[in-house]
Amino acid sequence: MRLVGKRAFVTGGRQGIGLGIVNAFLAEGAAVTTCGRGARPDDLPQGVAWFALDVSIATDVGRVSSEIGAIDILVNNAGVQVEKTVVDSTDADWDLVMGANARGVFNICRAFIPQMNAGGAIINIGSISGNVADPSMALYNASKAFVHGLTRSIAVDHGPDIRCNAICPGWIETGMLDAGFDLANDPDKARADALARHAMKRFGKPADIASMAVWLASNDAGFVTGQ
Repeated sequence: MRLVGKRAFVTGGRQGIGLGIVNAFLAEGAAVTTCGRGARPDDLPQGVAWFALDVSIATDVGRVSSEIGAIDILVNNAGVQVEKTVVDSTDADWDLVMGANARGVFNICRAFIPQMNAGGAIINIGSISGNVADPSMALYNASKAFVHGLTRSIAVDHGPDIRCNAICPGWIETGMLDAGFDLANDPDKARADALARHAMKRFGKPADIASMAVWLASNDAGFVTGQ
C-alpha cells in the first residue's frame, strides 16, 4: 500500500500499459482517475473515475484538469503509433502521432503541474524507440524522443517540488507489439528473432511496466528525477 492517500491521473487507461498502471495504483491504495477517447470501457475497475478526453486538444485538457483538481501522481501514457517512413507519412499522420504523443504530453503537463501537490511525481511513458530508431516508424520515434527531452526539462524546471521521470518500454505484449511485427515480411520469424535477443526469453507485460510506475510514484523513489 505504497500509494495510500495519493491521487493519481493516468492518461490512456483503457487498455495495455495504461490499464496495467491503473490496476497497480489501485492495488497500492491510490485514488485513480483515467481517460481515453470515447465512452468508459466496461472492464474498467469500479472506483476508477473516467473522462472522455483527446489529450491533443488543449482546451479539453484544461477543462478536465479543472474538474479533477489537485493530484499527487501524473502518468502520461496515452499514445498512438503509425508504421510509416518520413516520405510515406502524411500531414494527417503527423497530426495524429505528434498530437497524441508529443502535444498531448505537453498539454497534460502544462495543465496539471500548477495544481500538483508538493512532492508529486510525473511519469511519462517514453519508449526504447526514442533512443534508437525502429524502422518505418519515423513519427513515433521522433515523438518519443520529444517525451524524453520534455521529461528532463520538467525535472530541472519544477524540482524539487515535482519529480519527473520517463519509463522507456521495449517489447511489451500489447496491440502495438503485434502491429510492429506485422510490418515484417515474415512476422513469425521477426517475433522469434526479437524474442531470442531478450535475456529473460520473454516479452514484457503491462504489469512489468506498472511495477516500475508504482516505484517511481512512491516515496521509495524520492531521489530519482530526470531519468
